[in-house]
Amino acid sequence: MQWTSHRVRQSFLDFFAERGHRIVPSAPVIPHGDPTLLFTNAGMNQFKDVFLGFGTRDYTRAADTQKCIRVSGKHNDLEEVGYDTYHHTFFEMLGNWSFGDYYKAEAIAYAWELLTGVWKLPVERLHATVFRTDDEAYELWRRYLPAERIHRFDEKDNFWEMGDTGPCGPCTEIHYDRTPDFSGARLVNAGTPQVIEIWNLVFIQYNRRADGSLEELPVKHVDTGMGLERICSVLQGVDSNYDTDLFVPLIRRVEELSGRRYPREDVRHPDGIAMRVMVDHIRALAFAIADGALPGNTGRGYVLRRLLRRAERFARMLGFREPVLWRLVPVLVSIMGDPFPELHQHQRTIEQVIEAEEAHFLRTLDRGLQLFETVAEELRRRQQWEIPGEIAFQLYDTYGFPLDLTELLAREQGFTVDVEGFQRLMEEQRRRSRQAQKTQAVEIALSPRLQQFRSEFTGYEELETEAEVLYAEGHHVVLERTPFYVESGGQVSDTGILLLGGEDYVVEDVRRVGEAIVHVCAQEVEPLVGQRALAQVDRRRRWAIMRNHSATHLLHEALRRVLGSHVQQAGSLVAPEYLRFDFSHFGKIEPAQLRDIEALVNEKIREAIPVQTRIMPLEQARKIPNVKMFFADKYGDIVRVVIIDERFSVELCGGTHVHNTSQIGLFALTGEEAVAAGVRRVEAVTGEGVEQYVEQLRRRLEEQQRHADQLAEQLQRLQREVEQLQVERESARIPEFLARARSVDGIRIVAEQVQLSTIDQLKALADRIRAALGRQGIGIVSAVVEGKVHLVCVVTPDLTERYPAGQLVARIARELDGGGGGRPHLATAGGRRPEKLSELLGRIPELVATFGSESVRT
Repeated sequence: MQWTSHRVRQSFLDFFAERGHRIVPSAPVIPHGDPTLLFTNAGMNQFKDVFLGFGTRDYTRAADTQKCIRVSGKHNDLEEVGYDTYHHTFFEMLGNWSFGDYYKAEAIAYAWELLTGVWKLPVERLHATVFRTDDEAYELWRRYLPAERIHRFDEKDNFWEMGDTGPCGPCTEIHYDRTPDFSGARLVNAGTPQVIEIWNLVFIQYNRRADGSLEELPVKHVDTGMGLERICSVLQGVDSNYDTDLFVPLIRRVEELSGRRYPREDVRHPDGIAMRVMVDHIRALAFAIADGALPGNTGRGYVLRRLLRRAERFARMLGFREPVLWRLVPVLVSIMGDPFPELHQHQRTIEQVIEAEEAHFLRTLDRGLQLFETVAEELRRRQQWEIPGEIAFQLYDTYGFPLDLTELLAREQGFTVDVEGFQRLMEEQRRRSRQAQKTQAVEIALSPRLQQFRSEFTGYEELETEAEVLYAEGHHVVLERTPFYVESGGQVSDTGILLLGGEDYVVEDVRRVGEAIVHVCAQEVEPLVGQRALAQVDRRRRWAIMRNHSATHLLHEALRRVLGSHVQQAGSLVAPEYLRFDFSHFGKIEPAQLRDIEALVNEKIREAIPVQTRIMPLEQARKIPNVKMFFADKYGDIVRVVIIDERFSVELCGGTHVHNTSQIGLFALTGEEAVAAGVRRVEAVTGEGVEQYVEQLRRRLEEQQRHADQLAEQLQRLQREVEQLQVERESARIPEFLARARSVDGIRIVAEQVQLSTIDQLKALADRIRAALGRQGIGIVSAVVEGKVHLVCVVTPDLTERYPAGQLVARIARELDGGGGGRPHLATAGGRRPEKLSELLGRIPELVATFGSESVRT
């Protein structure tokens, strides 16, 4: 029986479904509602609220396969990836959970039944580890394994904790022995691929108090996790995760593109390391982008950028000098697109984002390498062999070089890197970064000790509230009542002032922790618990937000009415400066449709419709005709409904709104674009924002007009310069023209076709020819412009009476079905037969002689 990755995944889910588990979909790798995480890094993340005690589910058993990314923080496998055969930045975590249902005995029994009964793993190759004092788990394992294959370990290996405080408990791990002689007992937890952990069963039975002591939880949970990649390597009989069907097609594609062979027999070979890095990192990048993340300069965006640049560095070792990672995306989609259809849906976006990032970094990489080579050459001249920390930091900060890339370049040329100096500069940058403060604020705000507090939100009715201080420490304050809105549903948090203990504290952010609303202040606050504080929301900013939020509801319905009922919200941002709305729609939106959408919103604003809010049970809200509901699993039993004309817009919404649509003032769309396959984005402004937008457009038009005028003047000047250069070019040939001149009755005749485009150019050249002839000379210069012949005739002063230029050129032009005239010394003509010009120029002396004879007779 062949255990493909698809079959392994499905058999796991089927096994637990048959045993009463709800099969839940994977959460996105971009966590929603958990600011402590950059990426989903474990299957339990979506159940964190249950473990913390303030969330519930309508089931007590669950199983899933969770997309996970581990590239930063405590769970960071990045530096291991590529150098061994079993670490990854992206992996699938197969997991099953019990929320106060079954416990250790059933969890261990299920694991044993699946591994040995369904998947038929050899019993003699399985080992179990337990926490050193967990005698219950040890005795349960004795039902299945001999004592010599059950191992006790301490907290480092077999005790799980969510944080410094909070839920925790012992765990038991199942390891698989790959040694030929079954001698792997001594290698359990030794970090060798010969004996690998395949399943971890966590028993959450304690709460860690602030003083470090443990108390028994009233309800105990089970949280298990098994890496799909590792169990596939076991079931498919290969020693490396990269030799499973999850990776082999990707590696083959890299082999094709690079022209190099993957060295399976040598795990340390540089080509193998580079290929493993590329095929691993493309998985993390693709899934993160599919779930809405993009490479950037901060937060998870920078982590993705670092990941891509690390992969690009290794791709360079394989000889790639052009973007290549994006070419792996179609192969990845063919492997994993069925269980994760978001890859299919966003494939083109993933490819475009990665290719653009690669191209940008490759340009940066070349410039950074130039700096490195310049510094290395100077240090070599001085006989110094350490790259200064300042240079390593500059390569990181300006050119995006990860430190390990700089260290690699240094090693290749016999240098070391001042890592301590680099780290010192990095630390200085972190201290300057406000982001670091905000991250710290979030981590502190989510401390379980805040779970005990409850804040009442008063911001629907008032923007100023006096209340008792429940908590005040560091930069964080919790009040019993507050008008400050916490970011939710796309609407950003309020800002404002807290008056506390005679001081004004600037509130920069607001966050919700359980039932507590935490005010994040710019300054450290005094620990004035029990005192009264006055919370004041920034009124002007809040009103701008309310205008934009109500306008977002009008916009949503306008989009549906103009584009069709298929339009569904895919995301939004309601900020004081503008609003952004993402929605499902296939195809470009025509300018006329955008005008119709904008007009409909403004029509509803002018109608001065009252904005009503109603609180009702969720089931009652579901029955309202045309009600718009999103993320239904996030709603409680009681919901808030915002109504702007029951025949137009009815939405479940917890945000803040104007009282009447007339208070929005005006609405203007400012942009429209595609953000993903089948997803469009519009941006808009309201009220004062429209006035600012119009003024911005007016200034832009004035600037563009000035720019256009300047361009026109510049174009005319350049055209004149080009024409002058063309005349100079042809004038340089005058000696050549004179050398070819023919004589008739002692008169030198120049007749030439030149590469000029205007009569003025021909006249300027002809004047110079006449001057060069001096006496007894006639010059004819011609050019073909847009199918017409231009002629200019010049005559030296001593011949103008006998050979007046105007009459002479008119006679010549008749040969071309044209005519002309002018002054005796200079005249112009045109003709309609350019095909006869060459032959005519050869007959000019003959025509001049005939003209002279006729002139003498008359």
